[in-house]
Amino acid sequence: PNFGASLHILKVEIGGDGQSTDGTEPSHMHYENDENYFRGYEWWLMKEAKKRNPEIKLIGLPWTFPAWIGKGENWPYDYPDVTVYYIVSWILGAKQYHDLDIDYVGIWNERSFNSKYIKLLRYTLDKHGLQQVRIVASDRLWEPISFALLLDPELHRVVDVIGAHYPGTETVPNAILTQKKLWSSEDFSTFNDEIGAGCWARILNQNYVNGNMTSTIAWNLVASYYEELPFGRCGLMTAQEPWSGHYRVEAPIWITAHTTQFTQPGWSYLQVDGHLEGGGSFVALTDGLGNLTIIIETMSHNHSQCIRPLLPHFNVSPQRATFHLKGSFYMLKTLEVWYSRLGFESAQSTFFQQLHPVKVWRGSFSLDLNVDEVYTLTTLKTGKKCICPDPPPSQPFPSNYKDDFNIRNPPFSEAPNFADQTGVFEYFINTSDPGDHVFTLRQVVVQRPITWISDADQTISIIGNFNWYNFTVTCDIYIEQPRDGGVFIAGRVDNGGIYVRSTKGIFFWVFADGTYRVTGDLAGEEILMKGLSGVRANTWHTLTLNIQGTSAWGLLNGYSLWENVTVTKPSSGWAAIGTRSFEFAQFDNFHVE
Repeated sequence: PNFGASLHILKVEIGGDGQSTDGTEPSHMHYENDENYFRGYEWWLMKEAKKRNPEIKLIGLPWTFPAWIGKGENWPYDYPDVTVYYIVSWILGAKQYHDLDIDYVGIWNERSFNSKYIKLLRYTLDKHGLQQVRIVASDRLWEPISFALLLDPELHRVVDVIGAHYPGTETVPNAILTQKKLWSSEDFSTFNDEIGAGCWARILNQNYVNGNMTSTIAWNLVASYYEELPFGRCGLMTAQEPWSGHYRVEAPIWITAHTTQFTQPGWSYLQVDGHLEGGGSFVALTDGLGNLTIIIETMSHNHSQCIRPLLPHFNVSPQRATFHLKGSFYMLKTLEVWYSRLGFESAQSTFFQQLHPVKVWRGSFSLDLNVDEVYTLTTLKTGKKCICPDPPPSQPFPSNYKDDFNIRNPPFSEAPNFADQTGVFEYFINTSDPGDHVFTLRQVVVQRPITWISDADQTISIIGNFNWYNFTVTCDIYIEQPRDGGVFIAGRVDNGGIYVRSTKGIFFWVFADGTYRVTGDLAGEEILMKGLSGVRANTWHTLTLNIQGTSAWGLLNGYSLWENVTVTKPSSGWAAIGTRSFEFAQFDNFHVE
């Protein structure tokens, strides 16, 4: 609080082992008989957030679900008791293992809701003493959830918040008729330059002014994923070089502070029109104890376009705005002033600068507003712009990178810098192997999850620098599935995230039936070379893939297996490892140079 973004709310994915835009997040229950509340990074993230702000609200929402939930169907609602058990286990685990109180839970991100499931979820939460956990539905559009609440009194009783995604600052009559809290439960998703900051400033105000929404949640918190994946740098700030520690506090952080440093959950919006005559908007909030905060934005159309939806044209011009304070606010003599200006072509930007207080005379004050500005006027004196040491300088991914996965008590379940795009790759201790491969990386998703988007039919984890052109990838591999099992190492991998099914690259596969293939795609349809390798399941082999210019060649256990394969595109990309299908397999001594 009172430092930087000073966020009020943190929404996390309830990992389900499936692709959710820029990668997969591991489930707390990969299989029916499996429970582990230490996978992935979300537990750590929630605890770090609570250390800094014990009052921050926490929300969980699933994008995907492990296969066993659907018993073979790509659908989470056929066995609602199973899905409820799974979600409530996550909430109970958060408390039991991390002392985290989850405040809100969602249904299924941007997919169908099911009334029977929502009612059973409420009943089961209550049965476990989780009355304080509120339900948000349905993280999609305003309809059909609003209509469903009006038609079904029991559903109306159990849903606390209607959450819509990318509402374009507008709501619908049915949503207002429900008299529920209305939230923009996912918004922003815009490249975090100054236009992204303009988008964020505009919707933070206008989601309430035009749409009665009292919460706006940005996807995403921090852009900590390879920038060439979908929606690169669409976070409030950027930290996409864990190998160097470099990060960037982007403009949207300071736009956030204009609202979050001077309001808190529990404050109320005052019922004012909120539209400025010359264009732009303002909101006013109070804690009910005499404090007042007014946030003004004058973002122009071309400097505040979000990624979606399309923004109809409007005009904003310089203007003098006069505000009249009534009731208990009439007695105020001064208001603190914080100011930002998005400079764009004309001048330097100014972010979150404290100006001289504005004098209030007989309940009135006037401000001269220019275009693309944000003002906060407030009775609070707690605002602060943090002064932090410079982060380490930016550096590309190391051009010579090794990981032997030899770590006895890893702080996380997954190896650093690997970005799983289908499947989940976890640290594994191989108790049956007394030799060189006790500590390995293992692919652990063995059935296709209930997907949110089109996961690949193969599993894949990417690593490295998207601009790599000539390189060598070496990795020890262990196929666990006899007969039809298989693994690959790859280079110049050009895609991931929601586009993972169409990933191209140079893929070197070996299979448990003793064959090998070289393909130009993850799907394995573009075959460049094939033959016999003698590889079998349940024994370790070393694969090496060399790519130089338009030529590629491969080694098995240090001996040449194939050579002189001509490769033209993609021209560059990441390194990768993966499996033929959803199957157990292990990897060790990964090296890329």
